[in-house]
Amino acid sequence: MPPYSDRQILAIEDDPLLSAHLNDHLGRQGFNVTHCNDGLDGLSLVLTRQGDFDLILLDILLPGISGLEVLARLRRYERVPIILMSALGDEQDRITGFSQGADDYLPKPFSMSELQVRIEAIFRRVAYEREQSPPRSDFPLILEDARCDVFYNGNWVGLTPTEYRLLELFAQHTGEVLSKPFLYQQVLRRGYSRHDRSLDMHVSNIRRKLTKAGNRCVRLEAVWGKGYLLSLQDE
Repeated sequence: MPPYSDRQILAIEDDPLLSAHLNDHLGRQGFNVTHCNDGLDGLSLVLTRQGDFDLILLDILLPGISGLEVLARLRRYERVPIILMSALGDEQDRITGFSQGADDYLPKPFSMSELQVRIEAIFRRVAYEREQSPPRSDFPLILEDARCDVFYNGNWVGLTPTEYRLLELFAQHTGEVLSKPFLYQQVLRRGYSRHDRSLDMHVSNIRRKLTKAGNRCVRLEAVWGKGYLLSLQDE
């Protein structure tokens, strides 16, 4: 039996030739591929069949609405991994895509072998996250996977998907120092660079939003030269 016979992939791509290649190659690897060539139709399909897809391949330039708009709308409801595909190669598109919750970005043209490696890397990361221990039973914040947000003191905090994944990982390792390379690999899915301040920005946003929600019991602090530590405080 192919190793991915139970994995469902949705390809939202309007290029018929690339769509045929995706269907042929991924199908031979055992993936079950569903194709859609319009942004609005793809969005509707995902929301209608919530939970059915294990991964989405999403082109940026689409009829109907752009792939970036599809991504932004999906991330209000879905945590399904998404790989953006684009022939534009524009840095701002990549930044926007990652900031809105894309899991990877693949510039066109690309080889089917590279695509498969990236898909497998995402599935390994998802499997790792599922194996992690849940937050402590006395953890004061309610983490809601389906919404990618945290409920505290009667209100939703308003985290982005990336901020949510970061806080979820911190919660699973309460009281442990998590290194920046580890956090970059597990949450941002790229290597750590001393000049990359993305992680610090996300942590700062989490702190600000938790403080605005009235949180005084979860403390997220930097440990000089090591990384970040989440600890619980008495209110």
